[in-house]
Order: sequence, then C-alpha cells, then structure tokens
Amino acid sequence: MSFFKYLRDQHLTIIFFAACLALTDFMLWLQPKEVMPWHDLLYLNLLLGLFFCGFLVATYWHQRQWYLQINSRCQAKAAGLNWRLEQPQTFAQQQVVTYVNQLLDYHQQSLAQLLRQNQDQKEFIASWVHDIKVPLAALQMLNESYQDRLPEKINFQMTDELTRIDHYVEQVLYYSRLDAFSKDYLIQEHALKTIINQVVRDNATYFLHKKIHFQLNGKNLTVLTDEKWLYFILNQIIANSLKYTAPNGHITVNLSQTEQGVKLSITDDGIGIAPQDLQRIFDKGFTGNNGRQKAVKATGLGLYLAKQLSEKLGHQLTAQSTIAQGTTLTLLFPFLSYYNDEFNRLLR
Repeated sequence: MSFFKYLRDQHLTIIFFAACLALTDFMLWLQPKEVMPWHDLLYLNLLLGLFFCGFLVATYWHQRQWYLQINSRCQAKAAGLNWRLEQPQTFAQQQVVTYVNQLLDYHQQSLAQLLRQNQDQKEFIASWVHDIKVPLAALQMLNESYQDRLPEKINFQMTDELTRIDHYVEQVLYYSRLDAFSKDYLIQEHALKTIINQVVRDNATYFLHKKIHFQLNGKNLTVLTDEKWLYFILNQIIANSLKYTAPNGHITVNLSQTEQGVKLSITDDGIGIAPQDLQRIFDKGFTGNNGRQKAVKATGLGLYLAKQLSEKLGHQLTAQSTIAQGTTLTLLFPFLSYYNDEFNRLLR
C-alpha cells in the first residue's frame, strides 16, 4: 500500500483531527478576556498539524512492512497461496493474519487430499485397464479360433465389438495418463510411413469390411516424436475417418515437407463436419451432430485426446471440413529451426 492510499484509508481520522482543530480555534477566538493574536493561533495550528503529519508518517512506516507483504502476495497470484502471513503490527492485523493463515492451512490440506484422491483414482483406472485387457485378449483369441466356424457377418460383428471395447479401454488409459505425460515419453526419430502402416494394419478389418480404399502419398519422412503416443493419435484420427466414411469410400494420407516442418494430412470423403461444429471437435466430450447418430456411438474423447497429446509432443493438429465432401486433419511436426525463427521474429 502506498502512502497516499494509506492517507485515503485514514480519511476519517484526518477529518476528525481537522474538526477538533477548528473547534479549538473557535473556542480560543471566542475568549473575551484573552484574545489570542491570529499569528499565534496560526503558529499553534501549524505546530499541531506538523505533529499530526509526523504521527501519520510514523504509523505508516511502522505498518509498511506488513503492507508490502500483502502486496507481494497479491502480485504472486497462485504462488502466494503457499506463503503464510507474518509480522502483524496491530491487533486488527493479528486477527487478519490468524484468519488468512487458517484458510491457507485448510486450502493446503484440501489440496493434498484432492491430489491423493486423484492419484488413487488414476492408479485404480490403470489397474482396471490392465486387468480388463487379459479377458479381452482371451476373447479376441477365442474369436479368432472360431473364425472359420461362424458366418462372415457374425464374425465381423464379434470382431468389431471386441475392437471397439479395446479402443474405448485405450482411450480411458491414455486419458488417465495425460497429467503424467512427462514421465512416459521418449522423443526419437521415427519414419512416419512405418507408424502409419501399423495403424492401417491394425484397422484392416474395417478397411476390408467397408471396402475403403487407402492411399499413402509422399516420401517416407522422418520426424522427432514418441512412437507410442503418435500411434495413438493417428489411430484416433483414422478410426474417426473409418467411422464417418461410407462403404467404397477413400482415405488418403499425404506426407509433405514445408518451411515450417513435416506435414501429415489424413483426408476422407465422408459426411464432413458442420461449420458450427468444426471449431469444437477438439473439445472434451463434444460429439456434434455426427456423433449423435445412433449408428456412430461417439464418445467425444478421441479427437480431444489427439489434440492434447499433439500439443504435449510439440505437434500442431488442425482440421478442415466440408459437409458431404469430407474432412482433412493435418498434423504438423515443426522443425527446431522454425521455433528459433519464430522466437527471433517475436523479439524483433
């Protein structure tokens, strides 16, 4: 708190002093026997005013350290929640310090409890995912063993449902790992075509059943990324393309290199995304008009996770779409030199 703000805060005290001084002058002026000369009265007023100003300055200086402490905590914002108030100069300040410190203690206890609960929940989810993968893998093996004994349609339905369950389980697992991303990634050089082909092979059943034509264009470019996380991102995007592309449709992956970095574009000729939905497709839980269709059963997590993981890896995921024509999702892997050039441009 500045000295002028302190004076404004003490305006009632100043008004009271001025009123008392005026009343004293008036009483002295009314004395019929001993009239005080006006210059003596002025000198007395100046002397009392000087003492009063000195009192205000001394009081402010005495409490200045406490005001600076409050101001530093206000400027620290969230970091100030870890600092306890100290050095009260008055009884009123002592009450404020006691109350605020009790609130800070309660905040820290509540935060610690919330973090423990959150960690317990994440550990439970991770354990649940790993536990459920065992019977899921057994069901997939059982389905494969009966593949020749079941009609093609029923076999595909079984495979589709099992794959969908596995897909949702993976979404839950990766969603629970978002906050702990920094502990579980390894950035290395990876060839994009290798990862893309693996994603396509894992979704081969859908490509074959819907007779989707797949095309991969461009050179086998190498980028810095984490293979596991990038696989998950591409799998979410291609799974979405398969979901919204009609039978006999086309899905095309284009690899190119620009001044900014390497671009990976996945284009389908599906139903497209409405303009009012396009800006929200990366929001958590958003399904849009397409996701509300009964035949689709969207969760609203796939593209959200893809966007979040892309940002954590330093990649840029964008989308373009036209109704009834298709959708293109582009993943940009910026060069390190591009970041340096952008930083230097901002400095200029």
